[in-house]
Order: sequence, then C-alpha cells, then structure tokens
Amino acid sequence: MSAQSSFLDKFFSISKKGSTVKTEILAGVTTFMAVSYIIFVNPNIMHDAGMPKEAAIAATIYATIFASLLMGLWANFPIAVAPGMGLNAFFAYYVCGKLGLPWQVALGAVFLSGVIFILLTVTNIRKIIIESVPRSLKSAIVVGIGLFISFIGLQNAGIVVSNPNTFVSLGHMSDIKPILTCIGLLVTAILISVQFKGAILCGILTTTILGMAFGDVAVPQSLDQILSFNLPSLAPVFLQLDIMGALNYGIFSILFTMTIVELFDNVGTLIGVSSKANMIDKDGHIENLDRALISDATGTIASSLIGTSTVTSYVESAAGVAEGGRTGLVAIVVAILFAFSLIFAPLIGVVPAFATAPALIIIGAYMLMEITHIKFDDFTETFPAFMTIIMMPLTYSIASGFGFGFISYTLLKACSGRIKEVSLIMWLISLAFAVNFYLR
Repeated sequence: MSAQSSFLDKFFSISKKGSTVKTEILAGVTTFMAVSYIIFVNPNIMHDAGMPKEAAIAATIYATIFASLLMGLWANFPIAVAPGMGLNAFFAYYVCGKLGLPWQVALGAVFLSGVIFILLTVTNIRKIIIESVPRSLKSAIVVGIGLFISFIGLQNAGIVVSNPNTFVSLGHMSDIKPILTCIGLLVTAILISVQFKGAILCGILTTTILGMAFGDVAVPQSLDQILSFNLPSLAPVFLQLDIMGALNYGIFSILFTMTIVELFDNVGTLIGVSSKANMIDKDGHIENLDRALISDATGTIASSLIGTSTVTSYVESAAGVAEGGRTGLVAIVVAILFAFSLIFAPLIGVVPAFATAPALIIIGAYMLMEITHIKFDDFTETFPAFMTIIMMPLTYSIASGFGFGFISYTLLKACSGRIKEVSLIMWLISLAFAVNFYLR
C-alpha cells in the first residue's frame, strides 16, 4: 500500500468499514455520474428565478463542491450533497415566480432556513418534529414534490401548455421540442431500466445533441465554446442574499417549507443510504448522523452565500454505495469531479430547458415510489395524503400542499374520534398554516 493510500485508509477508516481506496474512488465516480445532471438542471431553474445563467452554473458547482467536501471530510459519509430538486423548484417557481420576490430575498430565506435547520439538529426539536409527522404525510410530501417537478418538466418541454378554457392542455406534439423531449425521456427510462449508471445525464446529452442536429440548439463552433479557460464568475450572485428583505416579508410558510423539506429529505436519504451500506447497527444507530445533518445545514447556509438554492443529500448516492462505497472519500471524489466540470461551463450553458425536462419528469417518477408507504386502508391517512399530493402541482406551490395536508389530517382525525393520534406539533403547524391561508 502506497503512503497516499495508507493515509487515506487511516483518515477515512476505509479498511475498518470493509472497503478499499480503489473501491471508494470508483464508487465516487459512479455517484458523480448519477448526480451530475444537476449541473445542467439547476442553472436552468435558477435562471428562471432571474439569475444570470453563467453565475448560476458556477454557484451550483461551487456549492456542491463545498457541501460534498464537508460531508466527506467531517461526517465521513459516502453521500454527495448538491442543490436539491424540489427546493430549487420551490425557490424559482413559487418564491420568485408566484410570489414575485427577488431571488436575493429568496437566498435570504435559504440562509435563514439553514440556521433554523442547524438549531433543530443540535437540539432535540429535530427528533420531536420528525416523530410528530405521520409516515403517510411524509411520503405524500415526497410524492407531491415529485409531481410538481414533473409538471414543470412537462411545461418546459411544451408537452403541457396553458389553456384559457381548461387551464392546461396537451401541447403541439408535432413541434420539435416536445418530440425531442419524448425521445430523451424514452432514452433515459430505458437506460434506468437496464441499470445504466449516469442514465439521467445521458438523457440530457442525447436531447441536447438532437436539438443541435435539428437546429434548435446552437452548435459550438470553437473550443472556447466548449471549454472555459476562464472559470465562470460568481460575482453576480455571490453574497447577494437579502436576509433583512426575507425577514421583512414575513415568510413563515416559505421558511417552514424549506426547513421541513430539508429536514425530512436529509433524514430519509441518510437513513436509506446508510441502510443500503449496512451502516446502521443493531440498535438502529447511525454513526456520525448528527455530523451529516449539520454538514447539510452548513452547506445550505453556504449555498445561500454562494448564490444558489438549498443543498441536500442526494439519494442517487446509493449508486456509489451499491458499488461498494462506504466512506467520505466517495464524497471527496464527487467534489473533485464537480470542480473539474467547471472548465465545461460554456458547454453546460448551451443546454436548453427542454433538454433537462426529461430529467425533471424522471425524478418525479422516482419520487412516486414513496406512495407505497401511505396507509391506503385508513381514510384518515389516505385523504390528507391525497390533498398534500394533488395541491402541490395544482396550486403550483409546495407550501400549499403542506398546508392542505396538515390541516386536513388534524381535522379529520379530530372529527373521527381519533384526536389522540394528533400531536401538539401537528396542531400548531396546522393552525399556523390556517392563519397563513386566511391572511394571504
């Protein structure tokens, strides 16, 4: 064993965890392939929020590098951390879109949610909140966000369009963009079905290349349009957050949604990936779980300073774990590969929204799998879950889905003579949402 390998083995306790340096590096490459689609998807979503696209590309990559390094070096977890799908859509299409707030104010809200997340993690409040929300609602939240993301993807592709009579309808499927999106979607679904690593990334690239072939995407004419010898500038978004603007707006529902989604998403991902990696002991304890959660929260604060939406642990990290990854070296490799991707910033900027649409639709399909954890044999669980799921895409608001789900759960349980099943936390959250709905 070389001196470098010996150092890495000792620092990350690789041998103790039943792995090797080579296995960890290969697992890191696999995880990068599974997660790298965010390089293309998140900048487009941030651009829709009003951010300059080049700066959004830089912010996405730098935030991922910082958060993944922290997860690897401090928490020693084989998990990549990057701007989260769902929360980036909430940021762009609800906070900046529906509410019309500047993206600077939205970044201020991201900062505040990160601070709250840290406070919840270092106290026992995190555990109380997680245990207070029923499993059916937790699962419904994931499914609802998935449908919301897919809806956005279908819109970006022109497959679903607005209609003054029916609100939405099928777009012109003879147009080239919906056709190319459908091809990319099929390619992605097939590759996922045969368990091809990097399937989502391949779908994005396939759709982009076809767009170039049909003249809907600009073809790079020189090396400078493919590779960047001057790294993309963060200046337009770096430290541009408006914390006071976020506080002055009175954004309870925004902060609540960001914090709760971040909390459940991270806990669920960390538990799921740890279970797959056999990192949970017989008492259900996960080593360094608190460090991993604090790493996520710190990464969220950093992402707001860097200039992008909330970062979160990526469930796609399970791909690297399946390849044998067991330590933080996996996350370090992911961070290094994301840093390398900075030189491809001009090429990333070429990728249009309709080329990333297949990724959004596929992610929604992935998140639909959580529906199996809803208790469909108990209507007091089914109906609130249904309201959570359906109201997110139909109101174009993750927060509204939360509100309808929580309120219907508490009222239905109480009116069915099962009030003891509703925790005090659930009552307080439901009351806060009811007040928020009334005052808006």
